[in-house]
Amino acid sequence: MREDDIALQLPELKTLLRVLKEKREVGNECGEKGGGVGDVFFVGTGPGDPELLTSKAVPVIRNADLLLYDRLVSIDVLDLVGGDARLLYVGKTAGYHSRTQVQEEIHELLLSFAEAGANVVRLKGGDPLCFVIGWMKAFGRGGEEMDFLQQKGIQVKVIPGITAASEIAAGLDIPLTHRGVSNSVRFLTENSRNGGKDPPYVAENAADPDSTIVIYMGLSTLPSLALKLIHHGLETNTFAVAVERGTTPQQRMVCGDVVTLSS
Repeated sequence: MREDDIALQLPELKTLLRVLKEKREVGNECGEKGGGVGDVFFVGTGPGDPELLTSKAVPVIRNADLLLYDRLVSIDVLDLVGGDARLLYVGKTAGYHSRTQVQEEIHELLLSFAEAGANVVRLKGGDPLCFVIGWMKAFGRGGEEMDFLQQKGIQVKVIPGITAASEIAAGLDIPLTHRGVSNSVRFLTENSRNGGKDPPYVAENAADPDSTIVIYMGLSTLPSLALKLIHHGLETNTFAVAVERGTTPQQRMVCGDVVTLSS
């Protein structure tokens, strides 16, 4: 169903876009100010708890005309959206990546509504640009969308969000670094460049006893990933915790050692 969300809503979105353009033209004819390009915000919503949103993010979300969100944005955060805003789901579910055409439609929607003077908000779970680092850029569309808009002359304002790793760890009283235990943190995703799962690659490059390993999108292959980490030298009694939907009322957690997660 969600794959078709954009296609299903396009007629209504085009109607809304036409209304915004007409309103803008009338305003220009009457000499009213505010006929310029609308504001575009990329907003990080953190791991899901709305109380962890920044004070800068909340009014931007409430004042949006068009708000595009992905699957990691919680219902509690979406409850903050104003009643007149148009909400559009543009995310991807686990194991499924949306068509290239859908991404192009997202680009055009962002551009068209911004040019019509609308307040456009792109909501992203965690931090909006968290995954636009090195090889992980394949999994974060925020940078791609921002590049497209900037090439079209649209300024994008980024409002950071708390990354899931730091907030979930803090909520569980787990320090990501600790003197004498862990002197660094490694943020990884188990997804490979081609969109598949690649636990062997992750394990081979992450089995460092002096580092805290944070793996995003890792629940689906957790047992095999844990076994691979052990195979590549991680001690079996290494503390480990798996968390799903962290900081939300739906949070689930398994705590133990690497062997616990492999079973």
